[in-house]
Amino acid sequence: MIKRERYLERIRDFYDSDLIKIITGIRRSGKSVILEQIMEEIREKTENIIYLNFEDRRITARITNGEQLTDYIEENRKEGKCYLFFDEIQLLDGWQEACKTLRLYDYSVFITGSNSKLLSGEFTKELSGRYVAFRVRPFVYKEITEYAEELGKEVSITDYLVWGGFPKRFEFASEEAQRRYLSDLDDTIIINDLLQRYKIKKDQLFKNLVNFVLRSNGRIFSAKSIRDYVKKEYESCCVNTIMKYLSYLEEAYIIESVRQYSTKTKRELNFYTKIYDADVAFNSLRCMDNRYDLTHNLENIVYNELIYMDYNVYVYNNNGREIDFLAQKGNKKYFIQVAYSVAEDKAYTREFEAFKGADEFIKKLIITNDELDYSTSTVTHIRLKDFLKMTSLDEI
Repeated sequence: MIKRERYLERIRDFYDSDLIKIITGIRRSGKSVILEQIMEEIREKTENIIYLNFEDRRITARITNGEQLTDYIEENRKEGKCYLFFDEIQLLDGWQEACKTLRLYDYSVFITGSNSKLLSGEFTKELSGRYVAFRVRPFVYKEITEYAEELGKEVSITDYLVWGGFPKRFEFASEEAQRRYLSDLDDTIIINDLLQRYKIKKDQLFKNLVNFVLRSNGRIFSAKSIRDYVKKEYESCCVNTIMKYLSYLEEAYIIESVRQYSTKTKRELNFYTKIYDADVAFNSLRCMDNRYDLTHNLENIVYNELIYMDYNVYVYNNNGREIDFLAQKGNKKYFIQVAYSVAEDKAYTREFEAFKGADEFIKKLIITNDELDYSTSTVTHIRLKDFLKMTSLDEI
């Protein structure tokens, strides 16, 4: 497995800190691998390391609560600073109190989890600055090409647009095997992690909503508009139920909602958001007859890549014209339009006119899969294959 240096470089400064290191992200995005890579680096100076995986029944049969966890650690540690690694710890009752206690006694604590509740509620309020969080995501294309080279294979951009970047899938030779793996992962996340965890009684309503949302990535929604769609089959469904179900998807890192920024009010609009899938495979698995939604998947991919580059991203309402992204890092801002192609006149006009009247001091970019350069005096065109190689928009 490749070394995910982008994440490791952010965590290294905290290796010896008494802050609890929380590594979160969607299932199978590579959190455990990063945990292993951190352990490898720490082993260069000490063997005083304890690793526990709470998805391993051999562990959970012996350690069933936080008190038993602290007892186990005390019994098995060596003298001196001890490094603790707890994988998927949210599955253990009382883990919060155990971690809060352990960090006080010369332990460096690293934990992973697949639920954003690790970063919310009573735990983080009580810690009050005594933790630091890092989110891990599926591979971006730069990581895919690096891993593909390690495996002795090639992965095309089209493959990425369809099947995304869950690391494990690249170990399977055929598309059929990859699809089966992704489908099983989808079932695990939706059914095991959500239906069972939250004891959702209206399971069919929930599944239908999930299918609708995940195949509608890159669209602007409100909870009411989603409710209007699902009430065709579920008349009794209310907006509060929709909002609750959407929050479950966000807590499991399956989707992200991006707020719309309005030029008219100079503020963020909370009622309408765009929803992006954590990985475009969630969309493609729900497509029939291989008619994949490459247009919206491309926009979703660009969003994921921008987040990987550490940009804050908004949807931008340019006086009624939607600009796909306002990307900001520090004092640098970029307006970004995304299209599969602008070769046809209608598409060219639609995409370039979105910038009309926008702040002239903000750089304007359009990203497409076209080979020809469609740059103008005010808009820079970037080919998708070039964008996917970038580590920052400063490279333009």
